[in-house]
Amino acid sequence: MDTPEQPQLYLVTPPEFELSRFPDVLASALDAHEVACVRLDLATRDEDRLSRAADVLREVTHARDIALVVSDHWRLAERLGLDGVHLTDGARAVREARKALGPDAIVGSFCATSRHDGMTAGEAGADYVSFGPVRASGLGDGSFTETDLFSWWSEMIEVPVVAEGNLTAERAAELVPFTDFFGIGEEIWAEDDPAKALGALVQAMG
Repeated sequence: MDTPEQPQLYLVTPPEFELSRFPDVLASALDAHEVACVRLDLATRDEDRLSRAADVLREVTHARDIALVVSDHWRLAERLGLDGVHLTDGARAVREARKALGPDAIVGSFCATSRHDGMTAGEAGADYVSFGPVRASGLGDGSFTETDLFSWWSEMIEVPVVAEGNLTAERAAELVPFTDFFGIGEEIWAEDDPAKALGALVQAMG
């Protein structure tokens, strides 16, 4: 697969946000930079909260012709008029989600650092696989996805790949030749000006 010279941007919402404020912050980032997809990644399992957040963000993203997917809750995706789902349990639910949502929906799969899970997800019908975190942190067991996995994947596998988790400008520059998308979330939302923070990462990718 010929990896694009410039990976596309894939924004991930914070696990918690204020519905009165965050849509404007997201809109500002989307207007400042070309973004391919947004993922609603709320920590809550409350269906009402998820539905209200999805309704508001869908207006923001679809007005700009940007896809909106939801983490894990694929049964909600179709009902809420979303473009698909991002599954966080490796390859396990890919076939079920694909069957339920149909061939046109986006079905992505987070596979942590596992090449095997990535290949299994691709074979099960995932539109993309996501690996990460891309840099060690103090969270979890400290494992992260090495550049070698992205390099191998981009050379051998046709399924698009997303690099996400603990991204820095330096790490982004290293991974540019080997990834199709950068998944970016807390790296920018924690900043005072998320659109500006996103710009700094985009500049590093150039």
